[in-house]
Amino acid sequence: MLSIKKHGENRLEIEFSGDLNGKEMEKGLDDFVALSQGIDEGRMLYRIRDFHLPSFGAMVIKFSRLPELLRTMAHYDRVAILTDTDWLQTVAELEGKLFPGLEIKAFDLDEEDEAAAWLVDGVAQLA
Repeated sequence: MLSIKKHGENRLEIEFSGDLNGKEMEKGLDDFVALSQGIDEGRMLYRIRDFHLPSFGAMVIKFSRLPELLRTMAHYDRVAILTDTDWLQTVAELEGKLFPGLEIKAFDLDEEDEAAAWLVDGVAQLA
C-alpha cells in the first residue's frame, strides 16, 4: 500500500506498507509528482511500516520515471523517514548524502513528534 497526501502548503505525507505492485507504484508516482507541484522548500514525512520489496514491475516503473522523480525531489529540502527497520534508516540517511540541498533523517515509528519537529525546525526535540 502506498498513500500520498498533502499536509499544509509545503508538506507531503507518504505511507508505505506491505506489498507494492506496478499499478500501485504508477498511481503513487503520479500522486507524488502532482501533489509536489507548487511546493518550494518542501518537507516530507515518510512512514514505512511492514516493509516488503516492491514487485519487479513496480521497480521497472520507478526506474523508468527516475529523471522525473529526481526533478520532483528538487521541490524538497527535508525528509523525515519513520521506520523501525534499522537498515532502511541507514540507507535513507545515506541516500540524503546523494542529493545536494536535501536532508534526510531517520526516526523510529514511535518518534513521529520528534520527526515533525525536525521537519519544521531542523532540530529533533527529545521527549
